[in-house]
This record gives sequence, structure tokens and C-alpha cells, in this order.
Amino acid sequence: MQHSAWRPGTITANGMRLAHEELGAPDGAPLLLIMGLATPCTMWPESFCRDLAGRGFRVIRFDNRDIGRSESVKRTLDINLSLDWVRVRAGLRVRAHYTLHDMVADTVGLLDGLGVARAHVAGVSMGGMIGQLLAARHPERVESLTSIMSLANHPWLSIPRIPILRLARVRSAPDPSREGFIRRQMAVYRAIGSPAYPPRDEDMREAFGRAFDRGYRPGGVMRQAHAIMATPCFEDQLPRITAPTQVIHGLADPLVPPVNGKRCARRIRGARLELIPGMGHDLPQPLLPRIAALVAANAERASQAIARSA
Repeated sequence: MQHSAWRPGTITANGMRLAHEELGAPDGAPLLLIMGLATPCTMWPESFCRDLAGRGFRVIRFDNRDIGRSESVKRTLDINLSLDWVRVRAGLRVRAHYTLHDMVADTVGLLDGLGVARAHVAGVSMGGMIGQLLAARHPERVESLTSIMSLANHPWLSIPRIPILRLARVRSAPDPSREGFIRRQMAVYRAIGSPAYPPRDEDMREAFGRAFDRGYRPGGVMRQAHAIMATPCFEDQLPRITAPTQVIHGLADPLVPPVNGKRCARRIRGARLELIPGMGHDLPQPLLPRIAALVAANAERASQAIARSA
């Protein structure tokens, strides 16, 4: 039986309505994809998701809170990203609407609502941070972990050549029109994308148009960026991860320098590290088969570990 169409749904998890989609056989091994800052789940490339579904996975992707078709958080605080950027680097705590730990709780609630006891997890950028914290704090829920172009929020090592607050400012700039959004996103991804694998303008226009149509909220972008700032460095929790882990990082990443991926891999017991020359802070089409193969191989490593312990 073919399962070639996305199956959309909505689940209330941790008090938030989260929109999700599934692809592939319902009885396949669950593979949860967690997207990064300010991007809905549709930014997981279609060919990548279909490749994984074709390998037998039950692919699950979802919109994090404050983006896409998921619920927005009510604004209760004024956000000053510039000031809080300085506070974090001075070792001070930042008060925010929520932190990445709340987003981890969202993710656990989503798995509960879907009836998934354990899942393979792959996260990109902020999604990789959520995945790492999920695997560290809820090891019983994570079968394997793939962390792509991510970090553990070290206050100094995580400083990019293009700071996250500048990226958030660009993404929340004036001109709320669809065309204005597409132009801004194209400018951002030309700056942070893979120099060896530049995307075609028509592909970017299609992807960002789809993202805008799914639901773009500048306030949500700011709150997600603030949540990253407000989450203290969690390197000390990485040794608690027991799931087989694959770390993937581009050597040309200008937003999250590759030292972050290397550092995470060193602190996660048994983690494998794949450094890709010419890859920036995006998922370039030519690299998708390689990344999908790494995700699948890591999941197989988890299955072999379970078989050996049986």
C-alpha cells in the first residue's frame, strides 16, 4: 500500500496547539524532524522527507510554537534582543516568554499525542538544540539522534559571523507582504547558505512562498530567538545522551561555526561527526541524499544496539 500523501493533523501538547504532518507507512519506525528558528516544518525539503519515507520511516514533521500553523504565545514581555545579547555574554539570566526547555516539553507532548513511545529524532539548528535536550532529559523517548548544524549554546563559542539577533531583525523587518518576506528570506539565505551549493532563485522563491503561506509571524520569530538566548549553555547535559548520535555540520557555516558541532560531538558518548566542506547553514539539494543516508545509518546503528542487548 502506498502512503505518498502528507497526513496533516493538530495536537494539543504542553498546552500548545501544534500542527504536524506525517508521511510514509503508519507502522514504520517513527522519525521526528524538528525545524529551526523562524521556519515552519515545510522547510524540510520534500525530496529529503520522501527519501526517508521510502526507507521505511514514518516521517513526522511539525511546526514549533509561534510559527506556521501552530499556536502563538501571547505576548507579555517587551523583547530587547540587543540588550539581552549583552546580558547573556555577561553571564546574566534573561527573562523570556519561554525557553528551549519549554519547546522540549512541546515535543514530548507531541509524541504522547501521536502515541509514539520512542522515535528517531533529527533536528536542524534550533531544532538540533531541542533534539539534544530531548535526548538528554528524556532518553527513554529517543531511539537515535541526528543533530544538524546545531550547538549547545555556549555563550562565546556560539557567536556567529552573522549574529542571531541580526538574522531575527532581518526576518522581522517591515513590509509584511508575501513578496517582501520572500525577498528578505532570499537575502538571508544567500548570506548564510552553502557557498559550494548555491540554491536556484526559483527554488528559494517556491520554498519561502510556501513558508509564508503556512504562517509567518514576526512576533513569533522574535520570541523564538529570545528563547534561544534565554536558554543557558547545556553542554553539561550532553554526556547524559545515550541514543546513538550523528552530528552533521558544514565547514562553511557562517551562522553556527563548525566548532559548535565538533564540541557537541566530543561531549556525546559515541557520537559520530560528519563535517561537510562547502556546506553552510542550510540544507542544499545536492547534499540531501548524503544527509538522509546518514540519518538512516544512525537509526540502523540504534536498531543494531537494541538487537545486541536483547
